[in-house]
Amino acid sequence: MMDIAHSPILQPVVILLAWTMVMWIWMYATRIPAMSRNPKLDPANMVGSTGAGLRAELPDKVNWKADNYNHLHEAPTVFYAVALVLAITGWGDGMNALLAWIYVGLRIIHSLVQATSNRVLVRFVLFALSSVVLMALIFHAAIVTFDIHF
Repeated sequence: MMDIAHSPILQPVVILLAWTMVMWIWMYATRIPAMSRNPKLDPANMVGSTGAGLRAELPDKVNWKADNYNHLHEAPTVFYAVALVLAITGWGDGMNALLAWIYVGLRIIHSLVQATSNRVLVRFVLFALSSVVLMALIFHAAIVTFDIHF
């Protein structure tokens, strides 16, 4: 059995984790200047506000980065869990590692589309494709954890 710490599926996990932090930086690199340019916003006097409360006061192109950052905390959490299951069970190489890289690539492209042009149809196709890849990984995890034989 392979050393879990060196399971190939963990590499795309780390890349998606790092990409999430890239989006965090991009979000604040656009949000903070937009807030400072808005005369309606005084960060020093804001109390109990949320990002959602800022939405109407910031340009759409600024909000798109925040939307994507939030999206990277939704379906990818399922990816992290299934990747760990596959790594722990020794199934984190070969086809599953390839599927994980495909998933991460699709999610990064999805981020770039959403943060720039935000074309909904393109985003949907990328999200749908990444979801199919995620389903395949979950199916493989079910095979190994339930010891299913075909």
